[in-house]
Amino acid sequence: MTDQNNSPAEAMFDKALDIAEKHLEAAMKEGGPLSSYVAVAMIEAAVNQAVEETSHADVVDMLRDLASQIEQDAEEED
Repeated sequence: MTDQNNSPAEAMFDKALDIAEKHLEAAMKEGGPLSSYVAVAMIEAAVNQAVEETSHADVVDMLRDLASQIEQDAEEED
């Protein structure tokens, strides 16, 4: 659920993430034993599509932010 303190951009991203997760889950289910490959292939397809919609620089910035978030989550788990 969307946090009431989110900016409009964060709320839009949260909605987009909900949509993406729903479709990813369906694709992984369809992929069966290939589900881990499907998940990685979805990343590649999404990056390629995002570059067409925005720019290489925007996508690189978003991926750097995502990598930082992943690293921070991993550190918090340890």
